[in-house]
Amino acid sequence: MKKFNRQLLLGTMMLLPFSLTSLSAQSALENLTTIKEGVKSKRISSYDRSGGNNDRFENIEPGETRTLAEIEGAGCINHIWITISPEAPELNRSDIILRMYWDGNEYPSVESPIGPFFGQGWDETYPWVSLPLAASPVKGNALVSYFKMPFAKGAKIEIENQADIKIGAFYYYIDYTEQEQAGPSLAYFHAWYNQEVTQAAPEGENEWGILPAETGKNPLGERNYKILETSGKGHYVGVNYFVNCPTPVWYGEGDDMFFIDGSEKPVLHGTGTEDYFNSSWCPNELYSHAYFGYARVPDQLMWMGRTHCFRFHIEDPVYFDKSLLFTIEHGHNNVLTLEMASVAYWYQDAPVRLEPIPDKEARRLMPVINMIDIHRWRHEWRKNMGGDSNLWGNELIQE
Repeated sequence: MKKFNRQLLLGTMMLLPFSLTSLSAQSALENLTTIKEGVKSKRISSYDRSGGNNDRFENIEPGETRTLAEIEGAGCINHIWITISPEAPELNRSDIILRMYWDGNEYPSVESPIGPFFGQGWDETYPWVSLPLAASPVKGNALVSYFKMPFAKGAKIEIENQADIKIGAFYYYIDYTEQEQAGPSLAYFHAWYNQEVTQAAPEGENEWGILPAETGKNPLGERNYKILETSGKGHYVGVNYFVNCPTPVWYGEGDDMFFIDGSEKPVLHGTGTEDYFNSSWCPNELYSHAYFGYARVPDQLMWMGRTHCFRFHIEDPVYFDKSLLFTIEHGHNNVLTLEMASVAYWYQDAPVRLEPIPDKEARRLMPVINMIDIHRWRHEWRKNMGGDSNLWGNELIQE
């Protein structure tokens, strides 16, 4: 038991570095067993300042921006906890925008809908767990972050209500440390959200060669879905990845590609979506590891429906000196129409201005394909085959 606890502690403390060079497990352990000078524990929360029990922000109107925390000086945010009412789907978590600003900058270094940032896609709540992020009981309505977020001159965290209804109640903790000055080689936390309905190939959605057409090749990542693009020096540490597949065919034949420091070809080139997420053979089952897993999978026909994968590069950050572009194919050679969304997490040596995230209209969710849609497809297929009422459904069209 002592050996197990030590390994667990070491793994936890290796979560993320304060600087651009990783802390060793041993130095992280020593960090806990050393008395610190000039470091103070602080908290900002929604507690009732009157001493009562109304411990929340109330009635955040549509279009309103509310500041959760504004901190001066050097320090590090270590823990965030949030819960919100009304629950989904009445209040869409993708219409509440979370922003974080470092060192007095006017532009955010974190911008994402609050649900996807904490690992809940679409307008859904469900429990899941990883080392840096989690959604916990009841039913995934408690949103938790243990990402380290250091700053040298100050920090500001805010939310904007872009929903059509007011946020009735917003509870939160933000725990941080205050110190006299920031350490050397400070690494600033960043996160960015993207969403896109991808465009299939003109010849059709020919995954696995099901259709009589050539699938082609994609060595340079043309038309890939973008997870992250940034300039500067830093390291990428992970992604929450959401895909809504409108076909029963496997969505994840696409390769992951990392273009580092302006490289024309991928410096890191993967072998398939599930391989990047440390799984195999087209998975469709729930699985949680501290660093990777499947927090949500479809419950319909094969891979048709919504999947949430996550991968955190805690032991294996992707380092860059000048720039990083991380993309992934939507099907081999981008042959599939998919509703894709992602939140990328990374650190840089200075706060950077993010590309604007998709607006509310662009974030509008595609409807879920259901059994009625499938039955209509079958009806139209039968008509296309001549209307024979005895057609079974898998007869081939004769050329």
